[in-house]
Amino acid sequence: MPTEILMPALSPTMEEGTLAKWLVKEGDEVNSGDLLAEIETDKATMEFEAVDEGTIGKILIEEGSEGVKVNTPIAVLLEEGESADDIGEVSAEPKPAEEGSGTQPGPEQEPAAGGYSGEEAAPKSGAPASDTKAPAAPQDADGKRIFASPLARRIAADKGLDLSQIEGSGPRGRIVKVDVEAAQPGKAKTGEAPAKKADEAPKAAAPSGPSASQVAAMYEGRDYEEVTLDGMRKTIAARLTEAKQSIPHFYLRRDIKLDALLKFRSQLNKQLEGRDVKLSVNDFIIKACALALQSVPDANAVWAGDRLLKLRPSDVAVAVTIEGGLFTPVLKDAEMKSLSALSAEMKDLAGRARDRKLAPHEYQGGSFAVSNLGMFGIDNFDAVINPPHGAILAVGAGVKKPVVGADGELTVATVMSVTLSVDHRVIDGALGAELLEQIVQNLENPMVMLA
Repeated sequence: MPTEILMPALSPTMEEGTLAKWLVKEGDEVNSGDLLAEIETDKATMEFEAVDEGTIGKILIEEGSEGVKVNTPIAVLLEEGESADDIGEVSAEPKPAEEGSGTQPGPEQEPAAGGYSGEEAAPKSGAPASDTKAPAAPQDADGKRIFASPLARRIAADKGLDLSQIEGSGPRGRIVKVDVEAAQPGKAKTGEAPAKKADEAPKAAAPSGPSASQVAAMYEGRDYEEVTLDGMRKTIAARLTEAKQSIPHFYLRRDIKLDALLKFRSQLNKQLEGRDVKLSVNDFIIKACALALQSVPDANAVWAGDRLLKLRPSDVAVAVTIEGGLFTPVLKDAEMKSLSALSAEMKDLAGRARDRKLAPHEYQGGSFAVSNLGMFGIDNFDAVINPPHGAILAVGAGVKKPVVGADGELTVATVMSVTLSVDHRVIDGALGAELLEQIVQNLENPMVMLA
């Protein structure tokens, strides 16, 4: 029977999106991997691919439609031998999460790559049932439903395959045509069973405060402009409110002398002019943090509900301001990369972040973040931890200040103030102090970072 295509969750925070553009029209034949549509999430505009092959029988949501909830049917796919007459009434209401493969991912899950529901649309009243109807949704030995496309179920039945023994390659492990065609009868799944998902922390209580109408009433008669919140601003508000309420923050502050780093940076940039490379202070900060996480491995960790995940690589996220919000692209394996490589990658990520062209895997993950407002003249500030990170370093401006030198004489130095915001569930005070000390040592002795 016809298969509904659902609005997918293309990022961990996506609850609704805009169907910006259809790349197919009714009657078009599509294969697995073909592009179906462009969808604007709260973070970026992304392309949505087909999972199964078939014909686009009906488009349910017009392009340009905003606020389309995740799991809402957006189109109907017809399989071989089916026609538009087989399409019954399709509700535009979102499907329950357990019914779909296009459900919104949780904090430990990867975003869905597709949004087929795995359920067939009901035939029109009075229409005869098809003799080639796919078998009913199967269940495994524990009674849990196995998600598979109708075509995959039909092929599996013809070949005598046990779907519980087939590893799905579709979204959320959904079994699709290519999986059953490649499977052999009696062949078991390969690889280890996925680890049991950690229990999620209880949701923070809703913040108290005046309602929207009460706030508006306070300013009745005053001249103001009402700004509607877009998806990104709503997400930032919700996530950071939750972070501040649920994460036990504490703060460690240090001053860092930058004179040696500034001199070393100037020398390097002169030598790199021929390669069109110009290192920023922020490049050194990223490298310093990455190496510090290697020196203090117990601090290279994230909170995972009922456990900690200690990362081996240093994956450092960096806050990038864009119009209407911010991104935190992640520089993976930063401890292994040269300063020039980090600089080039950071410029690329920041540019695409401002154009909202980052893919989810480029801004998800990491154990540590850097937020630098020094370039805006801010001397010091406290940053909010971006869960599930264990810490974030807030970086202020380098300012010339009087300091007492090693010989006791008063001198002038360029000093940068930093604050390490720490999740006390992950990192205790002494461990956080050790991590910050390593960051300071790396920045005050920059040549060490090249050793």
